[in-house]
Amino acid sequence: MKSRIKEGGRNGRPAVTLKSVAELVGLTPGTVSAVLNSSAASHSVPKHTKKRILAAARALDYRPNFFARSLRVRRTYMIGVILEEIGDAYGSLVVSGIERYLREQNVFFLTVAHRHDKKLLATYSAVLRERGVEGLLTVDTLLTQEPPVPTVSVAGHRKIKGVTNVVLDHHKAATLALTHLLELGHEKIAFMKGSKLSADSDDRWSAICEVAAKLGIRMRPELIVELKGDDPSPNLGYPFAKQLLERRQPFTALFAYNDMSAIGSICAFQEAGLRVPDDVSVVGFDDIQSAAYIFPPLTTVRQPLQKMGEIAARTLLGRIEDRSKYVPEIAIEPELVVRKSTTRPQN
Repeated sequence: MKSRIKEGGRNGRPAVTLKSVAELVGLTPGTVSAVLNSSAASHSVPKHTKKRILAAARALDYRPNFFARSLRVRRTYMIGVILEEIGDAYGSLVVSGIERYLREQNVFFLTVAHRHDKKLLATYSAVLRERGVEGLLTVDTLLTQEPPVPTVSVAGHRKIKGVTNVVLDHHKAATLALTHLLELGHEKIAFMKGSKLSADSDDRWSAICEVAAKLGIRMRPELIVELKGDDPSPNLGYPFAKQLLERRQPFTALFAYNDMSAIGSICAFQEAGLRVPDDVSVVGFDDIQSAAYIFPPLTTVRQPLQKMGEIAARTLLGRIEDRSKYVPEIAIEPELVVRKSTTRPQN
């Protein structure tokens, strides 16, 4: 059957219409529209029929009119993603999981970075809503008030009405890391507390303190440093590792706030003539992509960052489409990845 094609398509080529797809599969335009738009009416369409429709749309290279579709179903199919920094090792993995899921659902997303500027955060949130986003996904962002649209926050922590927090089980994460060091025989352990700018910092530190007390680990004030700023590079930890060394208080292991601070610390230790792990064992947190490729490869607590992004995106779309109920929190299980940066103390 010859499909009807309208003139005036992209780059002068004929534009394929919804009716063209319907004629090719011998179905009504309404049925085809329901399937291609994933509307509620498509639930009654048999699976094999859906496959035929989708195959025909691909074969004809059918491209729906975005504005017509939005008006028809009263949706924009756009999500706003707000994060601290575009391209940092943590956020980029979360966004990768978000992108992967939303792409499969034919949903667009707009991304902004606030760099911990509260005024910029408020401005960007308003701009995204003006652009018609149906919901917000935030990454490592401290929200302060109830948002006007459905919102899912990765590493948000603060309990805010209407916001679903996707968070790691920090107590289990601390238990995994500190038990590993104890089993190796470490007693003098140094700690890096996260910067106040990081959304995870308070919860992670509270968990570490509670677990250390439970395991009988003495947390010496002279072996604790607090990170400052929001540098997404290894320089986040480098100067603070040097601070620890300058105090001339012996320690055999460091539990860093995250992988970036751990990598910076390893550089500082090596510059000072210390061997990692023979003189100082180092444990990181996150398992960013470079953690396995530094020297030595980093032992770390793994957050499934891509999975967390995917879960956040799926949860948000479920709320927008009324397919799932609101839940205030989704807890994610951590995993300890043992590499070459930890060993038994040599003295």
